[in-house]
Amino acid sequence: MVKRAAVESTAEAYLELLAARGIEYLFANAGTDFAPLIEAYAKRGAQGQTSPRPLTIPHETPAVAMAHGYTMVSGRPQAVMVHVIVGAGNAVGGIINAARCNVPMLFSAGRNPITEYGLPGSRDRHIHWAQESFDQAGMVREYVKWDYELRGFSQLETVVDRALTLAQAEPQGPVYLTLPREVLSERHETFEYADPARAVTPGPVVPAPEVVAEAAQLLAAAGNPLIIVKAAGRDPRAVPALVALAEALGAPVFEQANTYINFPQDHALHAGFDPAPHLEEADVILVVESDVPWFPNLRRPRPETKIIHLGVDPLFSRYPIRGFPADLALAGTPRLALAALAEAVVQRVDASSRAKRRTRWEAEHTRVQQAAAARAKAVQSDTPIDMAWVSRCVGDLVDDKTIVVNEYDLDPTQCRFTRPGSFFGAPPSGGLGWGLGAALGAKLAAPDHTVICCVGDGSYIFGAPTAAHFVARAHNLPVLFVVFNNRTWNAVKRAVQTHAKDGWAVKTDSMPLTRLEPAPDYEMICRASGGHGERVEDPADLAAALQRALRVVREEKRQALLNVICKKP
Repeated sequence: MVKRAAVESTAEAYLELLAARGIEYLFANAGTDFAPLIEAYAKRGAQGQTSPRPLTIPHETPAVAMAHGYTMVSGRPQAVMVHVIVGAGNAVGGIINAARCNVPMLFSAGRNPITEYGLPGSRDRHIHWAQESFDQAGMVREYVKWDYELRGFSQLETVVDRALTLAQAEPQGPVYLTLPREVLSERHETFEYADPARAVTPGPVVPAPEVVAEAAQLLAAAGNPLIIVKAAGRDPRAVPALVALAEALGAPVFEQANTYINFPQDHALHAGFDPAPHLEEADVILVVESDVPWFPNLRRPRPETKIIHLGVDPLFSRYPIRGFPADLALAGTPRLALAALAEAVVQRVDASSRAKRRTRWEAEHTRVQQAAAARAKAVQSDTPIDMAWVSRCVGDLVDDKTIVVNEYDLDPTQCRFTRPGSFFGAPPSGGLGWGLGAALGAKLAAPDHTVICCVGDGSYIFGAPTAAHFVARAHNLPVLFVVFNNRTWNAVKRAVQTHAKDGWAVKTDSMPLTRLEPAPDYEMICRASGGHGERVEDPADLAAALQRALRVVREEKRQALLNVICKKP
């Protein structure tokens, strides 16, 4: 049906349409280009009209990460708006993260006023000349699925519906819409649009039956099949389908660099997080939603090993170079493709072979779990605190109402996540600063859950912590932040050690550009925004400090931060 709304401007019609299309929040870092939108918000608020809730996020890094975090928990895409080219520049890292994680998002920015005079919204500030660019979308075009500039009121519904539809079509990802101030300022009296929308995303797809049958035959005939998965858990419904497939085969599942919970980690066929030691013995490998299932420069499967890739885009077509061999590719909705594959495998697999494999991998599961526990126990009294012990203590806190957001340093071997949607790992693109905002977005999406954000000290600095803690306080989002503080860019140091393991940097223990000292008192930054902050140096104090912080978060509804002083690598 057609709905008619009384509006005063294109900006107000835009808010009306976003609300009608299910956009709940506008994560915004405002500039002069926002003037028409702010006026529209004020008018609609005074008259009790529905709009996406505007959230003031005083830095673009947490703004984009919050939209990312909200969507990864809720499954519902949201809108972000930043200030023209300078705001978009600050946001690019977050957009790359969303693109590589297939997170749908309406990313928008004001468009510098086009005209120098003569129209409502024309230039009236010094910055309006210096902030003009020849191609504003050029800086993000490689990482968004679609970009466009709103040209006029008459195309508003078409443009917004196309943006939201394309963002949610598989493979999902961010889209970019620029909004010129003159267009937003145009005066109108009514706005007519279809409600519900006459634009829908394509439905889920299943690989062709003959391709599923070929993959099932390869897996069922294998002596040592294994499964490597990274991000199938983006859709929680894919997890039981993967369990069914693993059980049908009696095959192990490795969550290599997982960004979601893809497989219950207490399941007997969960073989851990590192498939590398087992690659050479495998005769068939199923790679599920994994961009990098192994490092060819370090260890790879035998040339004769059959490789099957399964995913929405199993070839990762947006990656310029990716040379992992593929004998078969199953493109489709993972939950449906996995379910079809499991059903086909059951009809073909030899029951005795399956039972024998399962017995072997159950023993391996137990060994891996025991080794991880022994590792934590061995370092539980070490000072400075070992990250394995911090990870074990955090893992002990997880229950059915806990969500953990991890930007790098939480050791997954020390935790046992069983529920899809209970853990989210850092994007593979490595745009640092994601964790703080993603945790705040997760808390916004799941207010009845406890959200624990684990970050390294470098990632914490990148996350614009003053802005993030402001947001936690201003919007009542009590999150527990755990900073694994080793005073070092560990990823950089490890890269040097791998690149030149017998070189001068290793021999002399001299690593220029890797030290983060003297370290700030990170707990004070949280306290400055009304939160609870503690510095923890004694491993014996860690469990009690975590409990104190959780009480603050759960009972006092305030954010908390633990600055945990960890070993230097």
